[in-house]
Amino acid sequence: MGEPKVDRVKTAEQSQRFMVRLLQDLEALEKIIEQGLIESGTQRCGVEQELCFVDSKYHPAPVAMEVLAKSTNPRFTTELARYNAEINLDPMVFSDHCLSKMEQQLNALLDEIGQSAEAIKAKIILVGILPTIAMSDLTRENITPIKRYYALNDGLIQLRGGPYELRLEGTDQLITTLDSSMFESCNTSFQVHYQLSAEDFVKQYNWSQAIAGPILAAATNSPLLLGKRLWRETRIALFQQSLDTRSVTNFNTEKEPRVSFGKQWLKDSVLELFQEDISRHRVLLHVPELEDPLAELEKGKIPKLKALSLHNGTIYRWNRACYGITEGKPHLRIENRYLPSGPSVVDEVANAAFWLGLMKGQPEQYDNISEMMEFDAAKHNFIKAARMGLGAQMNWPGKGRIQSGELILDVLLPLAFEGLKKVGVADIDAKKYLGIIEQRVASENTGSQWQTDSFNQIKKEENSAKALVAVTAGILSRQEQNIPVHEWTPAHISEAGSWENRFGKVGQVMSTDLFTVRPDDPIEFVIKMMDWRHIHHIPVEDGKRGMVGLITASMLVPFATSHNHKGKPALISDIMIHDPMTTTPDTNIDQALDMMVAHEIGCLPVLENRRLVGILTESDLVKVAQKLMKEIGKNDPGQ
Repeated sequence: MGEPKVDRVKTAEQSQRFMVRLLQDLEALEKIIEQGLIESGTQRCGVEQELCFVDSKYHPAPVAMEVLAKSTNPRFTTELARYNAEINLDPMVFSDHCLSKMEQQLNALLDEIGQSAEAIKAKIILVGILPTIAMSDLTRENITPIKRYYALNDGLIQLRGGPYELRLEGTDQLITTLDSSMFESCNTSFQVHYQLSAEDFVKQYNWSQAIAGPILAAATNSPLLLGKRLWRETRIALFQQSLDTRSVTNFNTEKEPRVSFGKQWLKDSVLELFQEDISRHRVLLHVPELEDPLAELEKGKIPKLKALSLHNGTIYRWNRACYGITEGKPHLRIENRYLPSGPSVVDEVANAAFWLGLMKGQPEQYDNISEMMEFDAAKHNFIKAARMGLGAQMNWPGKGRIQSGELILDVLLPLAFEGLKKVGVADIDAKKYLGIIEQRVASENTGSQWQTDSFNQIKKEENSAKALVAVTAGILSRQEQNIPVHEWTPAHISEAGSWENRFGKVGQVMSTDLFTVRPDDPIEFVIKMMDWRHIHHIPVEDGKRGMVGLITASMLVPFATSHNHKGKPALISDIMIHDPMTTTPDTNIDQALDMMVAHEIGCLPVLENRRLVGILTESDLVKVAQKLMKEIGKNDPGQ
């Protein structure tokens, strides 16, 4: 995906030319493996760190291009959205003090990019899903202005044939649509790479699938999306749905989404993964000029297999097979894509240590894991971990059903310790990072648990928008101390900062628990509803979730005193305001207040993408004033 000349496939000729090279790349890879050219004996690891930029109010800051322009460091690169970026560490030999070096390099690089961000009044934050991200951030205007990102977005939309619909349910429920693939930009991950030989690839890849569930359960850090409490690792479902090109008719078949865990164990070779992905998924992107890989092999050169790598970059297996070249030698590696960014750098390195240790620590008894465990059991473990975190119950060979925490502490952590020892990782590093996993699991305080507990506690006194700001601020302050999440204290509303951070926007103050009526409902119905719910303003919606009017209590007084209630019942459409003044969640509170005063109105319906998402009333503003007065009193007791 780093190829600058990448473009969307637009013609049959482009597709055909690229497919020819893609098939040649696969044939070349087969020859490379047969000739024993894949590097073995040396094991390396590496990581990719994705991050978010936030502004002074802890909301997404679309400043990536400006930040990256301030640096010449080739390790920094773009992501899909303007408010995201990625850091690529150099591969390192998997041994000795590689883990502590990984932490040191990450901290140094984050400090460097953080200083560039601070120069334009932004900060960096590591979190699987930024709690404060909103639908208004997921616009085409926030796509990073690089050709390949527009090409990928347009290619996915073309295959999809319509807008994306997101449906997720946890404690809360989220149902919404978007006309681009920008749901993907909500996700930030910490991707770990593990190099291995061609001979060991099948048994190691299957093992990586088997351990994915319990590893994810210990690492969840994405429970909040668009103000809703969903899965413990909501990224898993969100990423799949955000890049799902299947139409409604496809769901009746067994067609795989572009983001998947897979369908079966690997049998004979890594080639099976590439063959399946080429067979199942249409090419989206192409590069006009590509080398002939077979001709390169004939010359004794190692081909880059750009077509295969490009297509592979548009298929998002949670454990993805990758081909690369290091120091002139071709290699194979597994890319772990399911670990979230954050909660802190030391937590991330602990997650990497756990996975890498387990990969190296695979005991002989699990060499044929495919014969000991049903593939669907491994897949089910993974989904349960994403939904429930450490609360998930796992299926494991020889253990039957076992709580994920018990499986990790009693079975998997000892294997990870053994694996790090086997590869020569320094004992002090192994104890430090795996000790973090042990304490996190024992305390059950993962990143997702911390976010959920903090959000729930703050929400008892404040609305969701303010709680999200406080949680985000809390993540950032604790992250800067680089302490593991199991030692974090709960977030507090005071961490959200000044009143502007908590009350500055309409979306932070508006009421979202809405009652609505239809134009053809009888007026008696709205009178009863206002009486039952003690409310004075009710939006009127059509059958397609579009707002078409507004009813206020003051409008009903003349009706109640004059209408004789005989004959045909009066309808809401007879008296409603047909074109009420509205606002958006991102409108400043002072601007909204000016509108209400100038037009002498008691409420403003709040629309986002022409859909009703809330209502701002005089009562909401009184509550804000009350809290501000209390805050002033605390800061100045003499007043």
